[in-house]
Amino acid sequence: MRNNILFGFFVVAFFQNIFSQEKPNVIWITCEDISPYIAAFGDEVIKTPNIDKLAEEGVKYTSAYTVAGVCSPSRAGIITGMHPISVGTQHMRTKAIEAKFMPEGVPMYDAVLPAEVKAFPEYLRKEGYYTTNNMKEDYQFKAPVTVWDESSSAASHKYRDKGQPFFSVYNLFITHESQVMEYPETFTVNPDDVEEEIPAYYEDSPTVRKDFANLLTHIEMMDAQVGELIAQLKEDRLYDNSYIFFFSDHGGNLPWMKREILERGTHIPFVVKYPKGAYANTEVKDLISSIDFAPTVLSIAGIEPPEYLQGQAFIGKYSSESKRDYVYAARDRMDAQYDRVRSVRDNNFRYIYNYHPELPKYQDLNYRKGIPLMQEILDKKEAGKITNPYLADWFKPTKAVEELYNVSEDPDEVHNLAENPEYQDKLKEMRLAYLDWVSRIGDLSYMSEPEMVKEFMWNGNGEAPQTKPVEIFQAKDGIHLVAQTPGTSIGYRIVKKSDKDTHIEHPVKSWDYEIIFKMKSEGDLVETPRRWKVYNNQSLKLKEGERIEINAMRIGYKPYATVFTKS
Repeated sequence: MRNNILFGFFVVAFFQNIFSQEKPNVIWITCEDISPYIAAFGDEVIKTPNIDKLAEEGVKYTSAYTVAGVCSPSRAGIITGMHPISVGTQHMRTKAIEAKFMPEGVPMYDAVLPAEVKAFPEYLRKEGYYTTNNMKEDYQFKAPVTVWDESSSAASHKYRDKGQPFFSVYNLFITHESQVMEYPETFTVNPDDVEEEIPAYYEDSPTVRKDFANLLTHIEMMDAQVGELIAQLKEDRLYDNSYIFFFSDHGGNLPWMKREILERGTHIPFVVKYPKGAYANTEVKDLISSIDFAPTVLSIAGIEPPEYLQGQAFIGKYSSESKRDYVYAARDRMDAQYDRVRSVRDNNFRYIYNYHPELPKYQDLNYRKGIPLMQEILDKKEAGKITNPYLADWFKPTKAVEELYNVSEDPDEVHNLAENPEYQDKLKEMRLAYLDWVSRIGDLSYMSEPEMVKEFMWNGNGEAPQTKPVEIFQAKDGIHLVAQTPGTSIGYRIVKKSDKDTHIEHPVKSWDYEIIFKMKSEGDLVETPRRWKVYNNQSLKLKEGERIEINAMRIGYKPYATVFTKS
């Protein structure tokens, strides 16, 4: 009995020691475009030993969902903790590679967010965190200089000050849709072994099997990269005492997966390894939304999440006592093709509301035609040879206003139950959940995109508004900066007269697109601006010959920059 009591005291002390850390390190390992095709999540074909080990030493969340089925809106939701439809980041994407690829009448733009909304790492920086992003952002807006200490293919936790807590994001690009447009020299997954992987909405063929094997092969490549990163964290003696998140930015990368707000487009693998191996080998089935990531990281850091955030923390000091009943997602413009679709998911069912039933489910997007399977499907459609009724449904000229799927029994979501008399109560429940959600958060897609940009974001003008000049006051206790535009984030640097170089060089170490597309090589030196600090209403002291460089911006506005020299 005495031993049991002592053990109990030991356990309590152990966990109190872990969670009493006010500013623990947080590391995100994010990959692109995958559903939970991970061995630890039940896939029997793939081999993902590094992610599996992370799950074994951490918590596996089996019901994690993104707010969109495509990169930019999803990443906008993650970085802000806000549903894209509520802040104007819902269209894919706000800036094309060139203006000619934007829809007619839509300018290239950065989303203008509500004045109170920030990219959440700024809150961490205000509390002393070093924040880095390596390197994809894709937030639908240019991040102010106050968000990251460094965002580049060389960004790393390694460059923080001694003893400084950090939040570091490492993006792995190898599973992106672009990477399955060509076959690798060697498949690590045999196409003959993937028959059970093929969903009901595809017609089995050698191309389908080869493309699925390609998808899984790239996930295995990504898993090896996860292993490299974890090995580095262990070498740096950071693995044991850090929170480590692993997740995908949204679901699968094959045709009729990516961009959809069905299970295959929004359900993601998600693992959190706690410091000191707390809660190791635990599985959590609670519904988690990707907009919960922002408040959760703040909560882990001991920072109370701002009230405006639409997500809720599930770890840390400010974790919510209530569990989610639903998660939500939205789909709007994709490239130049418009549609408006909304989704609600509970533990077993998914509800879809289609604002444009006069449009087909399929959108004719040139980009994904580079995938062999997409081309095969289009060839079959043109020849009238699609025999699978579920695949044929993708190309019907119209679609139902409402869809309801029992995902627990129909994981491929091919049996619409919305008109089934046995499910009318469930349909009404989910419909009300949807209406309640949009009434609470708003939906800016009630207006056209040109109207949203020019009237709502740009105040009726033909270009983005300008952040007003920062007022600078000299007082007895020092220099004070005051923003004149609500929502402005102020970055500053105190520069000595002897400081001539405003840039520093760091060697490239990355697994993101610059490496994948051979734009840079490992070890290349990249220039990164000297660190901007976040102004937090403190007084600034200037010595003789020093100056203050100021870069201020409200998200979506043009930045304001100036230099102040003490008179």
